[in-house]
Formats: sequence, structure tokens, C-alpha cells
Amino acid sequence: MPSPTSWLKRLVVGRPFRSDKLGETLLPKRVALPIFASDPLSSVAYATQEILLILSLAGLTFFHLAPWVGLAVIGLLTVVVISYRQVVRAYPTGGGSYEVASRNLGRSAGLVVAAALLVDYIMTVAVSVAAGVDNIISAIPELNPYRLGLNLGFIVVLTAMNLRGVRESGRAFAVPTYAFVVGVLVTIVIGLVRTASGHPPVAESAGYGIHPESVNLTTIAVVFLVLRAFSSGCTALTGVEAISNGVPAFRKPKSLNAARTMTAMGVLSIAMFAGITVLALITKVRIAENSCDLTGFAACATTPQRTVIAQIAAAVFGGDHNVFFYYIQATTALILILAANTAFNGFPLLGSILAQDRYMPRQLHTRGDRLTFSNGIIALAGVAGVLIVVFDGSTTRLIQLYIVGVFTSFTLCQAGMVRHWNRALPHATSTAERLRIHRSRFINAFGACITGVVLVVVMATKFINGAYLVVIAIPVLYVMMRSIHRHYSRVREQLRPDATSDILPSRVHAVVPVSTLHKPTLRAIAFARASKPDTLTAITVNVDDKETQALRTEWEEHNIPVPLTVVESPYREITRPLVEYVKNIRRVSTRDVVCVYIPEYVVGHWWEHLLHNQSALRLKGRLLFEPGVMVTSVPWQLESSIGPHRRRPQHSPGEVRRGIADPHLPSPPANPSPADHHREPAAVD
Repeated sequence: MPSPTSWLKRLVVGRPFRSDKLGETLLPKRVALPIFASDPLSSVAYATQEILLILSLAGLTFFHLAPWVGLAVIGLLTVVVISYRQVVRAYPTGGGSYEVASRNLGRSAGLVVAAALLVDYIMTVAVSVAAGVDNIISAIPELNPYRLGLNLGFIVVLTAMNLRGVRESGRAFAVPTYAFVVGVLVTIVIGLVRTASGHPPVAESAGYGIHPESVNLTTIAVVFLVLRAFSSGCTALTGVEAISNGVPAFRKPKSLNAARTMTAMGVLSIAMFAGITVLALITKVRIAENSCDLTGFAACATTPQRTVIAQIAAAVFGGDHNVFFYYIQATTALILILAANTAFNGFPLLGSILAQDRYMPRQLHTRGDRLTFSNGIIALAGVAGVLIVVFDGSTTRLIQLYIVGVFTSFTLCQAGMVRHWNRALPHATSTAERLRIHRSRFINAFGACITGVVLVVVMATKFINGAYLVVIAIPVLYVMMRSIHRHYSRVREQLRPDATSDILPSRVHAVVPVSTLHKPTLRAIAFARASKPDTLTAITVNVDDKETQALRTEWEEHNIPVPLTVVESPYREITRPLVEYVKNIRRVSTRDVVCVYIPEYVVGHWWEHLLHNQSALRLKGRLLFEPGVMVTSVPWQLESSIGPHRRRPQHSPGEVRRGIADPHLPSPPANPSPADHHREPAAVD
């Protein structure tokens, strides 16, 4: 019968997959779109809101700049999507920005990109979940006191879904993603039709004023405000690179399917972002970072503001108590929360590639039961959960840390692609191929320039508002990855076989620690004798004269053919005298090997671990650091560790002699050797 933990794991994760079933987890385009593009598709739900929040700092008069900021964001999104289509086609093995930068700009640039992407994936989970919870609270304000718990609960659910595997999580995410896209497009169409017919929808906050935090702005201040609004609106670009990282997960032809999926993502994102921005201006949505800056919003101290998309839905569909409003809110909340799935797919894949290159712990390269990189999934969930707790699940506070990493990777990736095309150009064999390379190089060069400028803008406008934390985190991750790589390189060099690797030791000395004469001790001695060492010594530490003398007497009575050595311990220590004894053996010859056979109990309950094997654990912990010393554990299974169906039946004296024995047990040897008397299983406390 499986243990409770095993049963719970199977319930959450599902049955394990064989390694040869990996091909069955590859994705068609219709499933890949919601998995890899849910982040950029969902970000349109708050990108417009972030633009308006920044412009509101200067008052309503600056809302007329929103369309121009939105157009700049759309232009940038178009450039980035076209640029990453080049990446997908040129590097179909996955790795995306990391692989491009590493191959073309060097390992250092690649690690900077990797660090930036890892930070961005973590922020994607935190921001997406927090924004989703905001929309849930917009529909049900009574849930506001439970904001933090809802955030953490959704992260746990997402982790469990992704641990079940890519295809299963894709099926679960496809319906909400497509439902959101359809809902937003229908809202945009209805809103524009109503406007064209002379009955434009009006938001519930249209009558509010905004008390500006800054007045009489200079020209430089206005430019800075617009640039800050633009950098906040650039959250619409988050997750665009995820498809380039996940090309190996697509069905064949991988590059073509990934490029088409990226095009579909770009078209849908641009259409939805533009439509929401236009409707926000038509409906005259009013929103501010501080609720009480909205003049006319009487309950600002106790009631949270509705999100921009919630106000638009209520205005278009005639109020906040109809089924269409709740449909928009439900699908928006779902896709925002599920948008974290982009990171749950990108982070483990990138972590696996870094681990393969020995820049991250090797555990991140290991696939779990469902052929997912489960260690990466759990690590991402843990760090994102910590961020949610630290920032109280506030989207406004979390989003200030966002997109710095995105544009760092964008810029270095596009610069790397320019060098890639420069290297490919001399090998072009036809005029058509050279023209294609020139066109691709121009696209990537233009993309590198644009994203580089945006990176500077984002850094300048968000630095003091929290982006400095990301600026610190990226170098820290870079140094950490370099250190991990140096460690693996040193270990590989130390373990490399040399001329002395196959030289046999001069002698082997076996040592068996003894605390009491019992079956575990006898098994350890028998096992040590079977290995035929040059010398074999049983050693006990004298911490009580009476107990030691009793052990000597019992040792002699059993005629054990191994000498018992007593080591004095005036301070009643056990581990130190044993370690010193082993060291003294090693001092005779550095080519000698000492093998210490430690009897240990195997217990069946967690609390039994606290009652047994503590001395053995301490001794092993010390001996493992001694050169030329081998430690062998000799287990003795207690009844609690053996299932009832595996326990031997108890017989009364004489049953075996009279032939009354368990027919399922093997017959004893016809001519038992003296050593057979010591082959009972053993372990020592």
C-alpha cells in the first residue's frame, strides 16, 4: 500500500511518464499559444491602466497623451515580435536570448541575459497573479482582506498544474485564454459600435476629477512623465521571448510552428491593447495610484478602485451586475493568473539549459515524473511566493520591478543576432540569400537600437521606484552563476583520471565501531571479514568502566575471532577518539586505506530516527572529511521498517529440527560454514 505522501504526490502530479514518452508531450500551435503567449496576451489587461496611472500624477489634462504613448508601445511590440521571429528561425534548439547572446557576444553577455530572464520570469509570476487577484476583487470587493492568501493559493495551484506536465497544463489553460481573447475582442467591437452609433459607453468614474500630485510641470518634467508612462505601458511586451525559449516544445516543423505562433500572439496583443486603450479614453475612465486623489470617490479609504478593464466592461455592457461583466472579469482574472504559466514554462527550460552548461545546479536539468523540469518549477514558485509576501500582493509596487530584465535580454539578443547575420553573410551562396540576410540584419539592428533606448528609459524612470532591486539582483545572479561554473570546473578537474588513479592501496585496514554486542555488531564484523582486509579491528570507546568490562567479558564468551580494542575517553566523547584512532592508522602509510564498517538501524517511523543512529551519523559526518577513509553502512532492519507480509514467522524451539518450517523460506545450506553464523542482518545504534 503506498504511503500517504506517495498517494498525495500521485493525486497532485499524476502517474509518472516513461522517458520514451517525451515526444508525446510536444505541442501543436493551438495549445502552444495559450502556454507560451498567455503572458503578453494577458498584459493588455493592465498595460493601459499603467499608462493612465502615471499620467494621472499630473492630472486629467495629460490623459490626452495616452494615445501617443499607446502608439509608441504598439510600434515597439511590432518591432520586437518581428525581431524574435528571426531568432526562432535561426536558433530552433531553444535557449532564445541566452543562446543568441552566448554564441555571438560571449559567455558573459549570455549570463547577463540569463540573469535578466530569470528575474523577469519570477516577476511575471508575481505580477500576473497579483493583477489577476485585483480583477477578482474588482468583481467581489468583499475579498479584499484575503488578498495575500488568494495570491499564494493561486501560485500553489499553478505549481501543481505545471508539475502534471506541459500538455495537461496547456489543455487547462487553453479555454480561459481563448475565452479572454474572444471576450475582449467582443467588448471592443460592441464599444466601438456603440460609439459610432452616437451612444458611447461611459465609465462609472467618468465624473470623477483627479487631484494632481504635480502641477506646473516644466517641459523636461512633462517629457519625463511621458517617458515614465511609456515604460509602464511596455509591460505589454513581457513574455514575448518565451516562444523563442520554448521552440523544442513545439511539434515539427518546430521553427515554422513557433514563428507562426509568435505572429498570432503579436497580432492579438496589438489588437486588444489598442482597443482597450481607445475604449478607456472613450469611456473616460478615471484612475489614480492613490484612490483618494480621485475627487468624488467618497469611499476611497475603504473601497478599492475598479481596474480599467472592469470599468470598460461595466460601461459597455450596461452595469456591473450582468453576466457579461462577470464573464469579462472572470476570464481576465483567469488569464492574468494563468499568464504566470509563461514563466512556469520558460524558467524551468532556461534553468535546464543553464544547468546543462554548468551555470546552475545540476538538479535543474533533471526531469520529474511527468517529464517536466519539476525542480525549476518548484524553485520559481517559492521565490515568487516570497515576493508576493514581501510586497503584500500589490500590483502597483511589484510592477516597478518589472520589465528591466525584459529589455536587457531584448537588447543583447538583438545585438547578438546582428553579429549572427554578419557571420552568415560571407557564406551566402546566392543573391536571394544575401538579400534575406541583409533584411534580417536590418530588422535585428533596428530592434537592438529601439530596445536599447527603451532600456535606458525604463532604468531612468523606474530606478528609484523599485527597479534598483532588479539592478542589484541581476549582477548577484551573474556572480552566482559564474561561481557555480567555477565550482563544477574545479570538481571536474580534480576528478579527472590521472596516472595514479588505478594504483591499488598498499593495505586495507578494517575497523568496526562497537557499542554493544548484538546482531548488528555481528553482521558488521561478518561483512568486514568477508571483504578480507589486511587488518581487522573492533574498537569500543570506554566512557564507563563497568560497561566496558562487561563488553570484554561477553566478547570473550562468544569467542569472536576479532580483537577488541578499547580506546580511553576521559571526557566521555565517542566520536573524537574513534576519528583519532583512524587518523593514527593512516599516518603509518598514506597509500593505506581504512574502511570503517558502521552498523546502523533501519527504522520505519520518523520518530524512531530521533532515538537511533545519532552516534553513527556524527561519526560518518566526521570521517567523510578524512582522506583515505572509506565509510560503509551495514544496515539492520528493525521490524517497524519491514511490512507485515515480509516478516518471517516466529517458530517455537525445535520446529525447524522437526521439519515444521515455512515452505516459502529457502532451505538452509547443507554444510554451513562458520561464517554463516554471523550472516544475520545487523545495524548499530
